[in-house]
Amino acid sequence: MRKIAVTTGNGSPGDYDPEAFAPPSFVAKVQSFVDGSDTPRAFLEECLDMIHAREPDVRAFSAINEDGARKAADAATERYRDGRPLSPIDGCPIAFKDTIETVDMPTQMNSRIYADWQSNRDAACVYGLRKAGAVILAKTVVPEFAMGVSGPTRNPFDLRRTPGASSSGSGACVGAGMVPVAIGNQTGGSLIRPSSFNGIVGYKPTYGALNTGGMHPIAPSQDHIGPMAATLADAWLAAQQIAATVGGHNGHPGLGGMPALPAPVKPRHLAWLHTLGWRELDDGSKAAFDRFVSDMRQSDVTILDQTSTPEIAALEDLLERANEISNDIIMYEGRWPILSYIDKYGDGSVGEAVLDRVKRGTQMTRNDYVAALAKRDEIRRQVISVAASVDGFVTLASSGPAPFDKIDEKGSLDRPQGHLETGSRSFLSPWSMVGGPSYSLPLLAVDGMPLGVQLMGVPDSDEHLTAVAHWITECYRT
Repeated sequence: MRKIAVTTGNGSPGDYDPEAFAPPSFVAKVQSFVDGSDTPRAFLEECLDMIHAREPDVRAFSAINEDGARKAADAATERYRDGRPLSPIDGCPIAFKDTIETVDMPTQMNSRIYADWQSNRDAACVYGLRKAGAVILAKTVVPEFAMGVSGPTRNPFDLRRTPGASSSGSGACVGAGMVPVAIGNQTGGSLIRPSSFNGIVGYKPTYGALNTGGMHPIAPSQDHIGPMAATLADAWLAAQQIAATVGGHNGHPGLGGMPALPAPVKPRHLAWLHTLGWRELDDGSKAAFDRFVSDMRQSDVTILDQTSTPEIAALEDLLERANEISNDIIMYEGRWPILSYIDKYGDGSVGEAVLDRVKRGTQMTRNDYVAALAKRDEIRRQVISVAASVDGFVTLASSGPAPFDKIDEKGSLDRPQGHLETGSRSFLSPWSMVGGPSYSLPLLAVDGMPLGVQLMGVPDSDEHLTAVAHWITECYRT
């Protein structure tokens, strides 16, 4: 089957071709490193050439360490030459969201408080990948504290459009072909949505399956990290290597499985979740996803939904309030450390958008938070009930393709609720709360812009869900 492209004729299209687009994959290069026909240093230089060509327009990075990356790539080249690579990811150039600490580059989080701030350690995921031989290349742009005013990053397929939410720089640098892997994070929708907007694979593992130590928190009970990558194999390998070196977080033993991509597994049944997001969609995006559902049915995959299955209908009812419930949890837990910054540095030390979001948390009571947690638990129980008869859940990975950036009459991006202009969270809030794994798979396009299919599973089903994702992506390999 060919990937699905819909043209509506409305507005100005982007230049994304889902069949032709092929960002550089590290996994595809490894054999050439082993046989000596290519080297990690040469691959790094290809990435740097693309950075020099595209970064002036895309502006995905807050810091780049070219000298350190070249030294690391040279060391990896020698190890492959000697037949002793440190791990399956040895020599892979990787960028990290700038809420994640790196010992050799500043961690600034688009905040005046953290301007030029340098950590004295690597975050757990950085440490794990560096120890495995990965080439730590760059830090990627984030909104202020991953929740406020956006940075300068642009969508690589249309510079007039947003690259997504708080993992925007990570999504854009992979989508622009500048690195094969970047690490992002998600508390509400900040990894899956920019993966969708930038035409790449996004992988949010099970909550706690990857160590989040050294990442600036937003809401600890929903904070995830995960890879945003050129291919499914690259994403899976990066996650596996983090877990192998530094394990999981919050009492989780860490992601299971092996570094190699699991063999494809054809799903028998998939549950289609409309959620509130379906009512927010444009017609072109609806048509693209309808064609995906039709393709799955023609491949003898049973697609169940709220019209056919009472348990799914009950889950859909619960998910009507997913955005509200998730936002309450995030804002209550997110009071610290933002309020401590305000106490020390004053109201003007954080932007208007951050102040607006924290204000909701200060207005909540303990009982409000308890009620939100109870609703989250109810959703999780219903997901487990539905999952007993399906191999996964499907929906869209964003509320349509990337929207055009909007600037108010003052030319300001820093305003209450301004972060919502990067797209609705209605397709994303549910699985941030459920804590199960989810993927954005780059299978669709609408008017020349990427649109991902979101595939979701129950907690700790990562290996099986990845095998299903592998089967689905193979269906669309031409």
